[in-house]
Amino acid sequence: MTPTPGETGPILAVKDLHVRIGRRDIVRGVTLSVAAEQTLGIVGESGSGKSMTVLAATGLLDAPGAVATGSSTLAGTGGSGRTELVGASPRVLRGVHGSRIGFVFQDPGTSLNPLLTLERQITESVEAHRRVTRREATSRALELLEAVGLPDPQARLHSYPHQLSGGQRQRVMVAIALACDPELLVADEPTTALDVTTQAQIIDLIRTLQRDFGTAVVWISHDLGVIGQVADDVTVLRDGAAVEQAPVLDVFDRPTTDYTRELLAARPLVGTGGPPPPVPDATVLLEVSDLDVRFPVITPTGRSTVHAVQDLSFQIRRGTTLGLVGESGSGKSTVAAALTGLVAPDNGRVSLDGTDVLAVRGRAQKALRRRISLVFQDPFSSLDPRRTAGTAIGEPLAVHRIVSGRRQRAARVAELLDLVGLPASFASRYPHELSGGQRQRVSIARALAPDPDLMILDESTASLDVSVQARVLDLLADLQRDMSLTYLFIGHDLAVIQRMSHDVLVMRAGRAVEYRPATELFAAPEQEYTRALLAAVPPARPATLPRL
Repeated sequence: MTPTPGETGPILAVKDLHVRIGRRDIVRGVTLSVAAEQTLGIVGESGSGKSMTVLAATGLLDAPGAVATGSSTLAGTGGSGRTELVGASPRVLRGVHGSRIGFVFQDPGTSLNPLLTLERQITESVEAHRRVTRREATSRALELLEAVGLPDPQARLHSYPHQLSGGQRQRVMVAIALACDPELLVADEPTTALDVTTQAQIIDLIRTLQRDFGTAVVWISHDLGVIGQVADDVTVLRDGAAVEQAPVLDVFDRPTTDYTRELLAARPLVGTGGPPPPVPDATVLLEVSDLDVRFPVITPTGRSTVHAVQDLSFQIRRGTTLGLVGESGSGKSTVAAALTGLVAPDNGRVSLDGTDVLAVRGRAQKALRRRISLVFQDPFSSLDPRRTAGTAIGEPLAVHRIVSGRRQRAARVAELLDLVGLPASFASRYPHELSGGQRQRVSIARALAPDPDLMILDESTASLDVSVQARVLDLLADLQRDMSLTYLFIGHDLAVIQRMSHDVLVMRAGRAVEYRPATELFAAPEQEYTRALLAAVPPARPATLPRL
């Protein structure tokens, strides 16, 4: 929505905002504002109060026992006065949400209704806030899908969320958020789960739409690299308080607090942290030859086949790390699933220390599976919320009969917790009592329990704050050095891949694009696709962005 001529006040103005849940202060006296066509970046670690601040400021806070005080006003339309959102009635908020404030959340998979078509999910908002016919609402939905760059938008109107990739679902979320031309767009970690190229596309998309609609944007992230690409001004939050507020270039060039400097230092950057030193005379542990995986799928036009992995071959040497990198849908996780027996390949050979992994059966298969461990991306969903950390770590010890008796198992669990830098007392804690980094350390301890030859780390740090990610990466490097572990490290962030990997395999559409030692690949990438992945990584310092 184009701002009223002559209007100079902010679209959203927040003053002395406090949020208390029970006896705990979650947000402490935050003041901020954002004007039309401007982007305010809010950054901080998990638990810093980023999302809680914005939810309270926009009237979306509904946590049990939560009390918000202070002021948050939204600019009036057509010359009318400002609307107070803190303490506003449900009727006022219903008129604002979706109409004047649009929201794009982190996970489109949980934000979109799996039972409704894209057309219905977009037209729902238009029909609720605008007096239009069903035909006009459908026309608006098609216009929005075209605006966000969704391929074949006419056909996609009748698609369901599960039929889209992660990046496409996020584009749909942007379309829904902009359906009623809101004055304010709230983007809460909208690119965290996306690969770097898709992330760059979503950033460009929102900036372009901001130019076209004149929207003010509040962008929440834990990654200062992303904030540097999108924001005009930055508010840094810690423990619910604003510790630094400045233009984006001032934050990068002249940070005034140690906390901001720590966030900047924790960012993985291509070219600043080289790969680990080579392992002399390392023998081949895993050899994959001509791996081929297909999946039957049902599409709107009938049955089809997805060729997820095509004729893939690679080796991993003992005590080294192979970085497997590519965009979403490139086949990275399918490779991990094939190596661990979660997916049956259609063709190929997988040899672990001379033994054909795909050919063994029965007890021999169980013994072989013990030698390959897997750490997933999301430690919260991969840990059973009803079981303690000690039970999760001890399960493979019991399944593979590595130790006998509860006392020996408890002693081994304590040793494993110590290996990953956690006290033995954490064995009695449940996943919801742990931070994201602590949960991932428990997942790593569980993967170490059977004393594997190979650990597969599937986007194991992608969902973590940059500071927590840095500590987990240091832990993995220390474990590899001390225990001569072998890793298959799957990721989409080339800066992280460079830091961890001895060799790098770049995949695209199921095929190997480039496979070389890390030092050679990062010094002089041969393929255009690899150069595009490198170019999409946020720079160390943001360039001065021209106003669109």
